[in-house]
Amino acid sequence: MSEQSLLWVAFGLLMTIMLAIDLGLNRRAHKVSFRQALSWSIIWVSLALAFNAGIYTVLGKTKALEFFAGYIIEKSLSVDNLFVFIMIFGYFNIRGEHQARILKWGIIGALVLRGLFIFTGIELLTNFHWLFYLFGALLLFTAWKMAFGGNDEVDPENNLLVKLARRLFPFTKRVRGDWFFTRRQGMLVASPLFLSLVMVESSDVVFAIDSIPAIFAVTLDPFIVFSSNIFAIMGLRALYFLLAGMIGMFAYLKLAISFILAFVGGKMIATASGFHIPIQVSLTIIFTTLALAVLASLLADARNNRQIAHLENK
Repeated sequence: MSEQSLLWVAFGLLMTIMLAIDLGLNRRAHKVSFRQALSWSIIWVSLALAFNAGIYTVLGKTKALEFFAGYIIEKSLSVDNLFVFIMIFGYFNIRGEHQARILKWGIIGALVLRGLFIFTGIELLTNFHWLFYLFGALLLFTAWKMAFGGNDEVDPENNLLVKLARRLFPFTKRVRGDWFFTRRQGMLVASPLFLSLVMVESSDVVFAIDSIPAIFAVTLDPFIVFSSNIFAIMGLRALYFLLAGMIGMFAYLKLAISFILAFVGGKMIATASGFHIPIQVSLTIIFTTLALAVLASLLADARNNRQIAHLENK
């Protein structure tokens, strides 16, 4: 068995064990506390870093840097998806104890979708070189839209999957219990929880179209792309509950994410044209962008709080 095959086995076992633990601990609806979210965020980041150390030991420095870059890109881009989750839950008036259950099944669905997207994308890019230019242009367009296109509102009534679900099933008007489906008078009836799950899954499809090509700008190694992507996704639920109450503080984060998308889009086009940007340079640019955005956001939030306090004291 090759060294990378051993890593595939280790990765598969680790994800199976963590999924089993996650499903076992979260069988019943409950509200995730900040402390729980922080603990699980630390666990997932620690696991990712430990696995990256294993990649460094087995496959060497270059593959380890590629995994780390892919993980950081996916993790930073996933923050944008958190804005969408917040709007979805607000629209359907989903309480905190039900949000965790929806995100759990949403992330499990995302694991399957990401696998299909990643392996199909790698196969296409391997056989059709011109797709690098197309994916790069897509990332540049997405970056421009994110930076200058204004705030997108969630409108479930115009979502094709939501429309299809409403045609297939009758729905209750309010959430009663933590079920997605139940039977009433012999009829299968769906809850608004199911509609919110449909929205979460459909938003992840859109998000994957933007984020997965970004990792292709780093590497086309299926193992590196898939494992870094899945590690980032598995920690997404904890990240949501960790940042949901504070996400308004990071005013410049969306702009930073759009810059990162533009950078990796340009990197993909440059690579296709024969110009190689070292992975160390990519990581430096991504880290610097995120650090400056967080710092600027925190300074702006502190300034706003001082101004509010000054006005209240007048």
